[in-house]
Amino acid sequence: MFLRYLRTLYPPEVRIGLVLDNFSPHLSTTDDPRVGGWAAANNIELAYTPTNASWLNRIEAQFQALRYFTLDGTDHASHHAQASMIRRYIAWRNRNAHDRRFREIVNRAKVA
Repeated sequence: MFLRYLRTLYPPEVRIGLVLDNFSPHLSTTDDPRVGGWAAANNIELAYTPTNASWLNRIEAQFQALRYFTLDGTDHASHHAQASMIRRYIAWRNRNAHDRRFREIVNRAKVA
C-alpha cells in the first residue's frame, strides 16, 4: 500500500530507490517474486543494506535518539503511557531538530 502511494507521487519515468535493511520480511522479496516483480514493473529499485551494517540505514540514528530520550531508564505504567512519551518526543524532535544535545546523540549513532 505504501509503495503504491509513493509511486503516485512521482511520474512513472522517475526511478525510485528504496533501501531495505535485513529485517526478515524485507528479505522475503528475494524468495517471493510478487513484490520484486511489482517493483521492477513500476521502476522501483530495491536495495538491501549488508548484514551487520545498520549504520548504512539512515533511520537507525533517529531510532537511537528516540530510545535514549523516551525508553532508556524508564518503566512506563502502560503501553498507552509509553506511546504518549514517544509522541511527545517526536513533537519535540520536530520542533528542535537542531538542538545541540539531540544532534550529539544522532551524530554518535551515525558512526557506531
